[in-house]
Amino acid sequence: MAEAHEGAFCPVYAAINLLQEKWTLHIIRALLSGPKGFNELARAVGGVNPATLSQRLEHLVQVGVVEKRVESHMPPRTRYQLTEAGRELEAVVAAIERWAKAHLKTPVS
Repeated sequence: MAEAHEGAFCPVYAAINLLQEKWTLHIIRALLSGPKGFNELARAVGGVNPATLSQRLEHLVQVGVVEKRVESHMPPRTRYQLTEAGRELEAVVAAIERWAKAHLKTPVS
């Protein structure tokens, strides 16, 4: 497996860094079912701090995974949806789901 060398761009390293950010895969998974407003997305993800959600969404928009659409300014209404690149992550989420179902057991309380 290739390692990232200082100064050299490694797309795998960059992708892992992006997807390992807390809440990022949860946000992507929630948006796989379709566009959502900020509060709807926060409820779908569950437990994410609004400031963190805002920060993650801003980063995902910046890298081209999520698209932000302002629907109104008063009251402020914004909808988020996956771009084509974001929708391609469905295979990644599905692979994680398959692995989890095969290897992770329900914790005993």
